[in-house]
Parts: sequence; structure tokens; C-alpha cells
Amino acid sequence: MALSDQAGGIPVLVLKEGSNRSRGRDAQHANITAVKIVAESVRSALGPKGMDKMLVSNFGDVTITSDGRTILDEMDIQHPAAKMLVEVAKTQDNEAGDGTTSVVIISGELLSKAEELIEKNIHPTIIIDGYKKAASKALETLEKIAIPVDLKNKEYLKKVTITSMASKIVADHKDFLAEIAVKAMLAVAEKDGEIFNVDVEDVKVEKKNGESLTDTVLINGIILDKEIVHSGMQKRFENAKIALIDSALEVKKTEIDAKINIENPEEINAFLEQEENMIREMVEKITDSGAQVVICQKGIDDIAQHFLAKKGLIAIRRAKKSDMEKLSKATGGTIITNLADLSEKDLGYATLVEERKIGEDKMTFIEGCKNPKSVTILIRGGSQRLTDEAERSLHDALSVIKDVLKEPKILAGGGAPELEMARVLKQYAETLPGREQLAVRIFAEALESVALALTENAGLDPIDVLSELRSKHEKGEKWAGIEVVSGKVQDMSKVGVFEPIAVKKQIIKSSTEAASLILKIDDVIAASKMKAPPTPPGGGPGGGYPDVGEY
Repeated sequence: MALSDQAGGIPVLVLKEGSNRSRGRDAQHANITAVKIVAESVRSALGPKGMDKMLVSNFGDVTITSDGRTILDEMDIQHPAAKMLVEVAKTQDNEAGDGTTSVVIISGELLSKAEELIEKNIHPTIIIDGYKKAASKALETLEKIAIPVDLKNKEYLKKVTITSMASKIVADHKDFLAEIAVKAMLAVAEKDGEIFNVDVEDVKVEKKNGESLTDTVLINGIILDKEIVHSGMQKRFENAKIALIDSALEVKKTEIDAKINIENPEEINAFLEQEENMIREMVEKITDSGAQVVICQKGIDDIAQHFLAKKGLIAIRRAKKSDMEKLSKATGGTIITNLADLSEKDLGYATLVEERKIGEDKMTFIEGCKNPKSVTILIRGGSQRLTDEAERSLHDALSVIKDVLKEPKILAGGGAPELEMARVLKQYAETLPGREQLAVRIFAEALESVALALTENAGLDPIDVLSELRSKHEKGEKWAGIEVVSGKVQDMSKVGVFEPIAVKKQIIKSSTEAASLILKIDDVIAASKMKAPPTPPGGGPGGGYPDVGEY
């Protein structure tokens, strides 16, 4: 757009011609509308009765999921304000691992309610200040009502995990998968005083089509999606000592270009023998250490494979760096970069190393590790879509367990914490002077949108349910929520629906920051899009450069 000012009758161009600019209410309305559309797209996926989304990529790949983060990732969102909501979902997923759908719904509702106040000429800065005060009060309320958990009792960990999986495609097997997830996280958790240090990455998740979800297993060790390198090697080894090597078992090439002049056949033989001797020395260094299994991050030369097989060793090559690190944690072995440094104390241990055929592929199982600090969950399922969704569900489950282990406090679910925060905020609003109390009040209403969405997705009457919920919370029933399976309002702590406090706290923080950031924008200046280069002679279909749209 050519921004012009009549300076003595001459228009002054400030922006490049073709640029777009929207200001004030128009800019705010466009941004808020974009966010509301995105929030609306995930709203129906919330809760155990939520619907799934089928997302088809440009290449025809199909994803079926109810996971908020995945839905937003797969949607090709172009609007800059809507992209901010995708970032919020990513932050929620990275920090807490669950609650992505809730954070998007609340962010959309905060902006939708704010627009109503902007229409009444209340300045966005006042709304933002009110939101910040409301968020602070909401977080304070969460801390007050949270239920402390004794981590010696695994029951609460399992309930939190089941709640996380209840809204996923794998909900029919949530009890079985929750048991596996809790065992896996407790295996890799390390106690540090009263709290646990735990990393979701220490639980490796492998998936293979075939059999059913109930055949999913937890392996006390690592599964490598690799086969044993040489057909002459044995496929099973018990009580194995394992060498983890981060260097190639082959003759090193020189750093700089080099030429060797060979003048007669004897020199060729001498050269080949020297190479063979170098590889033999490498293999002898490994066998001298007492290793029986070699897992190499880089390549293993054919001659090295032959020597290893003759010595009765098992070898696997080109293992991923992340797998090597997990193997080190699982087996207790040290990853060696220089073979000369390899000794018996660097070796890891596993009671069984075995190559097995899983589905169409061969995989190597390294299991029975003593006190492993990295384990593997092997997901089975009837189709690719099912195993993909099971993997996403397990990631959420492992993340909520991590949240409780790091901060052992939980809240009942079913919209109960949101309704309790809303009740407190409405009382708090009465104590504030001026227009900020309106912002605090609409923040409370936005929190209630979670219970509304749960109710609508269960096919219940939202007005009746919300009225009953408000009434019960006013009477002091802080855990009154909507139990969507039975369709009744009841005490969610007695039903056994629990969520980590860390998830709820992150939802409040992320949604408040996202809404404040978008509300503060009052001017959108978009540069003009690049024009496609002219098609050269002979261009177009069948020749020349492809059209810009094809990139």
C-alpha cells in the first residue's frame, strides 16, 4: 500500500507499493478473529467425549488425532496472530506435556471476551493489567486447593496417567498403558532429596505395526531398530558385556588428499595386508577388553565384521547418537571415542542381547539391564494410525507423570479447578477499583469455557450444567466438576479424575501471555508478496521453470 501524505500536493511513499496495513480496531479485530477460528477448530476435541480430527497433508499423509499440539502442527496456518497460538500450544507441550487443547481454548476465549470490552471503549492496556492480576490470583488459588501426593503411593500417578489418556483414541486400553507408563518413569527417575529428577527422553518409545495395543510391552533396556551386521554372528547372547564405540571400525582416510604410487604387485599386497592388520588390531583391542557385543555409532568394515564373527562377537553398526546415550544409561557402559582407551571398566552389561523379527523388520533387544536408567516401550497396534496416536498418547502420559514427580501436587479434573478459580476471581473483582475489575471478571468467564466445552462435547446442556457447577462451588464444593461419561455433576476427586498442578499452572501462564501479546497489537504492516519471475520462452507445462505455486 502506498502510504501517502499530501506535502505540497506531492504524495509521499512510505512503504513499498503493494504493502498492506491495518490499524486500531481493524487490526485488533482481524487478529482476534483469526485466534478464535483456530481455538474453535480444537474445541470439539476436548475431553473423553471429544471428537478426533483427520488431517491430510499436501502429500496425502493422513493423521487422526485429538491431540491439540498435533492438530495445530498439521494445520497449514498462515495468519501471524494464529501462528502465535500454535507457539503457545508448543510451549505447553514442551513444558507440561499435556493441556494443549485447554490452553488454546482459554486463549481464544480470553481474546473473544476482551473484544467485547474493546467495543465498549475500554483500552487494551487496562484489560492486559486486569488479566495479569487475574492470572496471579488464579495461580495462588491453585496452590491453595492442590492435593499433596505421597510419591510412595503409585495409585495417584496411575490416576493422573489414566486421566491424560481418557480423551485419546487409546482410551479403551488406558489402564493397561498407564501401568506401563508409570513403571517406565519410575524406573528412570532418580531421587534428589524429596523430589525426583526425571527426563521423558530416558524412556524410548518404539512402534511397530502388528498384533494389538494390548501386546505393547516395557523392556528393561533398549530396543535398536537395527539387525546384527554379519550372518555368521550368533543371534542371541546371554550375560553380555557390551562395548559402546563412537568411532568407525574401518581404516581411517587421511584428512588431506593423498596419493600412493604403487609400482609392482608385491606393493599392492603389502598395502592390503597393512590395512587388514590395522583392522585386526582394532578387533583384538575389543576382544582384549572382554567385550562380547559391539555397538558402533559409525560404520563397521566388511573385514572387521568377518574378524568379529570369527571371534564369536555380536556387532551392530550405525546406531543413532540418541540410542547410544540411552544404551549408556541402560547398560552402565561408557561411550568410547578412541579404541585405545577401551578397557573392561568401560563395558556395559545386559542379561540378554537378541535379534528378533518384529512384523516385517528385524530388531535387536538389549534387555535385562541392572537398574537401567533408560528403558523402552514397544508399541504394537493394528495400523500405522493407531500406533502413531498411541505414541502421542504415551508422550502425554509420561509427561504428566514427570510433572507429578517433579511437583507432587494434583488437582481434580472435569473443569473443577477452573470453576473454583472463576469463583475466587469473581469475588476478587469486587475488591478492584475502576475498569480492571471488568477484565478480571471476563478472565473468570474465560476459565469456565473449559467446563462448557467438556459439556458440549458430551452432548449435555451447557447452561444447566454450568448453573449447577456454579451453585455447588458457591456452597464450598471445590471439586465439583462434570463427569462426562455419566453426564452428571459430581465430586471429581471421588471419581478419581486427577491432573498435575504443573499442567494447570502452565495453562494459566501461557494463555494469559498469549492473549496479552495479541491484545497489545494495534497496527499490522504486511510487506507485499514477491511477484513470480516471468516465465522464460519454452516455460510453463513441460519445460522451463515450474510455477511459483509448485514450490
